[in-house]
Amino acid sequence: MHRVPEETIATPHTSKALPLAALIVANVALAFGPWFVRLTDVGPVAAGFWRVGLASPVLLVVAAFAGQRPVAQARGLWTVLAIGGLAFAGDLATWHAGIHHTQLANSTLFGNVATLIFPIYGFIVAKSWPSRTQGIALAMAAIGGALLMGRSAQLSPQNLIGDLLCLTAGVLYAVYFIIMARVRETMHPVPALAFASLFGTLPLLGAALLLGEQVWPGNWGPILAIAIVSQLIGQGLMIYALGHLSPLVVGVALLTQPVVAGAIGWIAYDERLGLPDVAGALLVGLALVLVRKGGPTAPSTLEPAPAEAHKGA
Repeated sequence: MHRVPEETIATPHTSKALPLAALIVANVALAFGPWFVRLTDVGPVAAGFWRVGLASPVLLVVAAFAGQRPVAQARGLWTVLAIGGLAFAGDLATWHAGIHHTQLANSTLFGNVATLIFPIYGFIVAKSWPSRTQGIALAMAAIGGALLMGRSAQLSPQNLIGDLLCLTAGVLYAVYFIIMARVRETMHPVPALAFASLFGTLPLLGAALLLGEQVWPGNWGPILAIAIVSQLIGQGLMIYALGHLSPLVVGVALLTQPVVAGAIGWIAYDERLGLPDVAGALLVGLALVLVRKGGPTAPSTLEPAPAEAHKGA
């Protein structure tokens, strides 16, 4: 593989300021997900069902009113969208189950193992090696992530099971990212997310029923929060960013989620953060700044979606 010069590897034809801002807001919104899941009075898989089930029709209506013709855009992509939806459903099912058996910061960190897999995918597809700047950023992010998970060895076997479930979710999340990155080459973010969510709805409901979980909520507050904050805002902005930013930037930015989730866990459950956690958070932040400084990014596998250049498409 060859090395791509740093000045040529940014995604062309689009400003990165708005997608990067969307990516950061998306990760902050998604970091609240584990807390909302703990607050629900339904089963963890059922919570995933409500998350996508409530969001899907809203996304479809928004896409239709925006003139994006979601069904027409999805033509020829139904199989890919279905696989993406199933991967996302598996991610939510295993992640939500793991959230109840580990700390909020750990659940978010392990659930975002895509932070490593997705950038590697980007470099393989682009057939290039990371530049020195990118390599330093990746190393800093890896060290920061290691510090954030440094206390995992002290967890009980019950929490270890939660970590493993979240790790499985992270692998499925990476598969979902790879698929949706390709979908975003030809689809708007809203219809792409709408159909992926829709395809995950019935599998999640079926799994919740098979597991004997309580499905109908008595308290709708946390359920609505998951659907609005996690799916509509968090995933909506994430899918938008996938069409404009490289896998490296997206992957490093994912590590901001355990930082925010750790702060939430500290405030809500007294899951205190130590000096290694703070140092890890700082390294992750510096890595994100470094990977964007002066415009260098990992080789992008994506061009801006043609549909976004022609809103009537």
